[in-house]
Amino acid sequence: MTRRRRERTRGDLYEEVTARIIAQMEEGTVPWVQPWTAEEAGGPVLGLPQNAATRRAYSGINILLLWGAAQEQGRESQLWLTFKQALALGGAVRKGEKGTTIVYADRFTPESERQKAEESGEAAREVAFLKRYTVFHVNQCDGLPDDAVTSRASLSPRQIEPEAERLIQATGADVRVGGDRAYYVPSQDFIQVPPQAAFRDQINYYRTCFHELGHWTGHATRLARDLATRFGTKDYAREELVAEMASAFLCAEMGIVPTVRHADYLANWLAVLREDKRAIFRAASLASKAADFVLSFRTQQETDQRAA
Repeated sequence: MTRRRRERTRGDLYEEVTARIIAQMEEGTVPWVQPWTAEEAGGPVLGLPQNAATRRAYSGINILLLWGAAQEQGRESQLWLTFKQALALGGAVRKGEKGTTIVYADRFTPESERQKAEESGEAAREVAFLKRYTVFHVNQCDGLPDDAVTSRASLSPRQIEPEAERLIQATGADVRVGGDRAYYVPSQDFIQVPPQAAFRDQINYYRTCFHELGHWTGHATRLARDLATRFGTKDYAREELVAEMASAFLCAEMGIVPTVRHADYLANWLAVLREDKRAIFRAASLASKAADFVLSFRTQQETDQRAA
């Protein structure tokens, strides 16, 4: 494939995904807050989409793509795999099944850039690339082993709040409870949230905490995002988009139905997406890294408890 054709294909893919997400948002459906239904009612279970063969969670834009596909197709789990992976596990995709397109993003250094770097002594320029590939839900396959089609046990309703509380505490974030507003102060590195009793629905306290923790991960000592943004600017809208999605990813992983905290920013988010076809990819990637950063404290906490 020629370089020009690769660039055209890549551009088309950015445009295709972005156009789909813009259309959903214009219709009132926020793609990182799918209209989840209860597991017992036959809707897709909460959690981040996983590869059924490796049990690794998908990340970035693929979370949105697979959440949307699970909802549209009425899937009852978040388990996906490729055609070859199904065969490797001793199963097979059923004839006539239609796959779901997700993407793979990476960077490479062209030979021409390597040569320039050798001649100039400067660092070689990397080029981003994006390609599509197809996955199938485990329900579209036959003959897969039980451990490939079995979802991880979800938390019971009474376990959710204690687990969410433990995760927040495990991060070590300076969370100050009081007042009537929720916000994060980068210059002083603290989170302020109203007391739990101030929320009409108690679970909204945790949704709010996860949103502010999304911002907290961007501090210079953590994931180092640009948090010096002014309200009403596009950079501010981009950071809010990251925090919104990070909160949704964390909520889903903890068994909490995600909601949109700042629906009034919808017009600003749409403006950002219409202007830059890569914006949703970038925001989803940063949000995924933010959620992983927070969830790493849960993993460390579990490791410490086993070692005790």
